[in-house]
Amino acid sequence: MANFIRSPKSGSDWGRNELRAYNIVIVPESVAAFFGNAQLPPSTISPEILAHVAYPAAGLPSDERLFFDLLEEAMLPPPGDLKESAVNDFVAHLLRLLGYHEPNRHIRTRKDIPLYMCSADTHAKTDVCVIDRTSNILLLESHPEPQLIAEAIAAFQSHNNRLSRAGLPTVNATVIPGITMAGTAPTFYKVDITTALVNAVETGEYPSQATTVHKLIPPVQSRWDFERDGMRPLNNRAVILSCFEAFKQFL
Repeated sequence: MANFIRSPKSGSDWGRNELRAYNIVIVPESVAAFFGNAQLPPSTISPEILAHVAYPAAGLPSDERLFFDLLEEAMLPPPGDLKESAVNDFVAHLLRLLGYHEPNRHIRTRKDIPLYMCSADTHAKTDVCVIDRTSNILLLESHPEPQLIAEAIAAFQSHNNRLSRAGLPTVNATVIPGITMAGTAPTFYKVDITTALVNAVETGEYPSQATTVHKLIPPVQSRWDFERDGMRPLNNRAVILSCFEAFKQFL
């Protein structure tokens, strides 16, 4: 892989070849290995969301109603940007319902992050992200995996650039949590970012040390139907929302 041809690319153009070119390895893990605990916590979301497959005839308050409305839109099959937009709206609303914007955080969609790659300026654009008041990106949601990882590298670069401009020590390594969404079926990630990886991306060189990306697919009953069914079945929904609850520890 050291002889792999590398060139500047925006985050949306990253694919499996970029992961190979920069020695990035994705490792699937169990709930216990990923979260440090085999027992998932109960979700803090409204019990109404856990009790109804679809929007109930008796009605619900607006936040709960929006969950069901956006869930159905995210599971419809429109092509291209229309589908992506619906999924982004659903994810942003779900993160707010789960309190990912607290304390002192906010949720953005389509945030553009500068990405310096192969001695050239490019960019990475998130689908959804959680940001603190210092503009540090705490969580990313994008699809597919290579795009998410490119955004994590860009977020690390951006954070260190801000620290440097403020005359503060830069960070040598961090773990950036991320999520990919296929419809309403999430996969969770912890992306290990180091200065060695970032330097390799910036100079277009092959890093001798592999970068590990930890991956968790929620332990739903039917993995085969997970992407199709997503959060619609109540048993899937309970497991997925518990995973979101446990994932908060990494912000």
